[in-house]
Amino acid sequence: MISKQKNDMSLLRQNQISGARFSSPSWQGFEGEVSRAIIVLTLAFAILTCNRKPFVSHKLRFEKISENCENLKPSFRMVSNVAGERYEFEKCLSASFSKDQLEVTRQGDTVMVRFEKPTAQALLYKITLDIDSYPRYNFITIDDETFNVIPSN
Repeated sequence: MISKQKNDMSLLRQNQISGARFSSPSWQGFEGEVSRAIIVLTLAFAILTCNRKPFVSHKLRFEKISENCENLKPSFRMVSNVAGERYEFEKCLSASFSKDQLEVTRQGDTVMVRFEKPTAQALLYKITLDIDSYPRYNFITIDDETFNVIPSN
């Protein structure tokens, strides 16, 4: 009995040294299931991302920077990222401006952004507008000005 244990131990030691591994049929089955699951998930992801419907969504942040519109800077900044484009600019809007006074729509390859015109006292706001759209758009029109959109990669 002791000699059999010694033989088993020496065989185990030889296998460890030579790099031999014990394989069990249950592990091979698990590997096959994992492989199949990865393939199915990859195909499902590919199908879901290719079958997208056109959309346009936006997020608006604004902050008042002046009580009047005398210091309005005409600069316009665009930053591209994975989630779309971010636009930063200044705009004269009514003192009671809110997010629901902004309309963002899509017409062909142009995203139309319309701010409600100020009716009473106008204040100067810094606008940060994030736009995500599919398919890609080439132009953005903010009120009456149209800009060519060239995203940086």
